[in-house]
Amino acid sequence: MTEDTTYTVFMGQQRLSTAPLRETLTYLKQHLENHARTQPLVIFNDQTGKVVDFNLQGTLEEVLEREAPEPRTGPGRPKLGVVSREISLLPRHWDWLESHPNGASATLRRLIDEARKANPAAERKRQAILPTDRFLIVMGGDLPGAEEASRALYNSDGATFRQIVQHWPEDIRHHVLHLSAGAFEDNAEKKA
Repeated sequence: MTEDTTYTVFMGQQRLSTAPLRETLTYLKQHLENHARTQPLVIFNDQTGKVVDFNLQGTLEEVLEREAPEPRTGPGRPKLGVVSREISLLPRHWDWLESHPNGASATLRRLIDEARKANPAAERKRQAILPTDRFLIVMGGDLPGAEEASRALYNSDGATFRQIVQHWPEDIRHHVLHLSAGAFEDNAEKKA
């Protein structure tokens, strides 16, 4: 999670909020906890497209401390948001990684950062396609033309994509167009 990560809250087909984490949690806690809902809430991480769930039990301060703690200041190593996961490599890959200064993890992080910087346009496109597709699956899966919209997204066919979603419910249409904007940048430049 980075400082520019935003979250979007939907209730049915209505978009209720798009904001950074702390603002989203505050909105959820203050405005929705005490109101009756006719439909369940769905909360998306806009940068990944994944549905997220927050524990809203307790006071707003408790929720913020648990779900969005402030970065620690003072002496010692700051909290970096490191996530441990298992990866499988062949022994020669481990040997190569471990032969670099600062160890395997630092080398992998550096290689990933270099790859992300090598082709920024392709990276922007990739970072737009996956979250858009995940959002489409959850919110647009039953809407007319959803499969065709997904194909147009992966084919970088912005005109077809926009044509398909133009008759979708307003909030879903606006959000899917917002998420997908980076997926079609290259095509717009080539056609100009």
